[in-house]
Amino acid sequence: MTARLLARLLAAPALAADLRAAEWDAIISAARAEQLTGSLALRIDHAAVPSVIADVLREASDVAVEQRRAALWEAEMMRRVLAPLGVSAVLLKGTAYVAGGLAAGQGRHIGDLDLLVPRADLAVVEQALLDAGWDWAKPDAYDDDYYRRWMHELPPMLHRERDRMIDVHHTILPPTARPTPDADALIAGAVPLGNGLSILAPADMVIHAAFHLFADGDLAGGLRNLWDIDRLLREFAEDDADFWLKLHARAGEHQAAPFVARAARLSARLFDTPIPSAKRRPYPSDRLYQRRLLARDGWGRERRPVTRLAFYIRSHWIRMPPLLLARHLLVKARRRGAHGRHGYSTAPPR
Repeated sequence: MTARLLARLLAAPALAADLRAAEWDAIISAARAEQLTGSLALRIDHAAVPSVIADVLREASDVAVEQRRAALWEAEMMRRVLAPLGVSAVLLKGTAYVAGGLAAGQGRHIGDLDLLVPRADLAVVEQALLDAGWDWAKPDAYDDDYYRRWMHELPPMLHRERDRMIDVHHTILPPTARPTPDADALIAGAVPLGNGLSILAPADMVIHAAFHLFADGDLAGGLRNLWDIDRLLREFAEDDADFWLKLHARAGEHQAAPFVARAARLSARLFDTPIPSAKRRPYPSDRLYQRRLLARDGWGRERRPVTRLAFYIRSHWIRMPPLLLARHLLVKARRRGAHGRHGYSTAPPR
């Protein structure tokens, strides 16, 4: 169980000294597949591992530092564009973690810049970014219509010179999803960073991470997202004795209670996250979620195809009403056929 060993090592880095070379090969493969090498590198004493592994970890640390620098610079470039508009701009996910100086940002892989803005400001934000050098990453009519009608964000945008992606959200789950988080409350409760940007409040940040893991995808690469949750829960609970009460109340407001509860249980199960005893009661279905999260072999490849397929189907089912789902999958199947005939991809988002 390579992914399980990776999780144990993240939670208890002292175990590194007892690992064999073959185990390290598998762990590094899994960490790369889950985008956790930077996080692992910060947790492990490089002197306690074989020299070749220490080299890999040092390289991962360097990459994480560069990603952090690039993410903060991209956020600054976006801030300069939006500042004259007076728009409430809230950073999300990895960029928010590093901008807020949070433990979850240490060593974290950061790709796209994710941003939350009020829905009423979406058009003006879109135009400002287009004028400033961003363009559509997927210039396709079906994709564009799909995102604008059914998704919680604009179609992805890519800067023409810096080749950096930005995802502009107006809420944190698709409007068709079963839970309906309160986007206005998320923005109103955001914590200013003092530079014109904000990050979500602690409870809202955990709720977003739990939604992102369990309510908006098939859990592919989910171990990294669960590691984010472990880091956030530990830090916020240490800083605020009432954090768990605030999280419980806020989760109720956002219809997130079952997702947050499952995130806490699985985080405690895999990373020994300290959570209140009342939240530790296991659910039978937790084992299935854990099985999906740990579906990696010794080469870092995904395994357990039946489990993965079940979660893929679930990811669509929880995001769309049945008729919309049927239509979407039909279009997707037709476009895959076109891809096979013409040699290019026209697959819709997700």
